[in-house]
Amino acid sequence: MSFGEKLYEGKAKIIYATDDPEVLLTYFKDDATAFNAQKRGQIVDKGKINCAISTELFQRLAAAAIPTHWIDTISDREMRVKALTIIPLEVVVRNLAAGSLCRQTNLPLGQRLDPPLVEFYYKNDDLGDPLLTLDRIHAMALASQEQIATLRRQALKINQLLTDFFMGCGITLVDFKLEFGLDPSQQVILADEISPDTCRLWDQTATDETQRVMDKDRFRQDLGQVEQAYQRVLDRVLAQSPKN
Repeated sequence: MSFGEKLYEGKAKIIYATDDPEVLLTYFKDDATAFNAQKRGQIVDKGKINCAISTELFQRLAAAAIPTHWIDTISDREMRVKALTIIPLEVVVRNLAAGSLCRQTNLPLGQRLDPPLVEFYYKNDDLGDPLLTLDRIHAMALASQEQIATLRRQALKINQLLTDFFMGCGITLVDFKLEFGLDPSQQVILADEISPDTCRLWDQTATDETQRVMDKDRFRQDLGQVEQAYQRVLDRVLAQSPKN
């Protein structure tokens, strides 16, 4: 299979065409951004780490009957994925209060949310990825009522699977972002990645709030040891792999 033109370059990945119109190539970069790209930098080997973590988690989800865009991983930074029509919504699932939820609601950091909170954000950098109500989603014709119900159902199922998995890794899944797309038959398929870039992860063995952070918050908040935190997540994820 040969790789063609660059179709899209985002904050963390580059998407290329291939000689098969139903297959795309995703390349994972080391670039890091925060606060809607107002803060920029690099995290050494982030692309390799996120590609490896996403590969493992996509396979686990597929085994649990969650349809994903992952086909295979062909190098330490590249995976082949199904070509989808991306739904322009970011689906965020929150198990504990953190980040923007605390800033916008005064909920204390770490407060458990029962049931988990599911939120929808408009995937639009120019507008700052705003939080949307269901009525706004309908007014903007971003997704049908049936698709929104499917997104919510799939997100909660993924949340339960990932929460249980990360618990076995000694990690608390605080919250995370998902993206989905539609295949030619209009089936909703999980896309993008699942990694410390898109998940808020806390080390259950840490002794204080600063040390427990294992995700991009270390970059956002200038906590240092970002690469080491990402690597610890990968090591724990791979330790649970049936291949080991």
